Amino acid sequence: MQLDFQARELTIKLVYYGPALSGKTTNLQAIHRLLSPEGRGRLMTLETRDDRTLFFDLLPLTFSTASGLTVRIKLFTVPGQVIHNSTRKLVLQGADGVAFIADSQVQELRANQASFKDLRRNLRENGMDPSKIPLVIQYNKRDLPNIRPEADILRMAALGKEPTFLATAMHGTGVPETFLGLVEAAWKHIEAEHHLKDRFGLDHTEVVRDLGQRFGLKTGEPAV
Repeated sequence: MQLDFQARELTIKLVYYGPALSGKTTNLQAIHRLLSPEGRGRLMTLETRDDRTLFFDLLPLTFSTASGLTVRIKLFTVPGQVIHNSTRKLVLQGADGVAFIADSQVQELRANQASFKDLRRNLRENGMDPSKIPLVIQYNKRDLPNIRPEADILRMAALGKEPTFLATAMHGTGVPETFLGLVEAAWKHIEAEHHLKDRFGLDHTEVVRDLGQRFGLKTGEPAV
């Protein structure tokens, strides 16, 4: 989190993490597509020759609150390929929250597990506690055949503390819910440490409600 007192601007950094081709970039593209032009920045993408994300995508969302504080939310993705670990670790630096995008296909189980271990390792190497970083999990590609049953995902979600979402990012399904869940988790963590409500009169529900309205959603829609 970055707070510019002179400009009265708060910047929150959120990172979408996961194995290669799990749908991280597609999530950001869907968010960009679903928001009105007035409520979004320019989506920037750096890609390799095979069209996979090499560095990161950056999507800044900016809006002013009733408190007079401007909140800027920056969304990043990381490259999923194993060879780009140094880039993943760099992008994770200073993250206020992480969305782990898992591939629902059964054959991608090991890739999901390896990427999740990679996430935890890179958080530790950046001096961040994996048990404390705000985290949500999305199981993407629910429209494909041979995917993990929803009942299995529900059982795993019940055993963990992370909000879990089902999605088909290609069609935008579950994307706003995942994003709002991530914003809420990150904001609660920031509030506990920096007391923004007392200092600026800014309640996180105001931010989540505003974002939900931009997506045409009712806030507080539950995860699975």
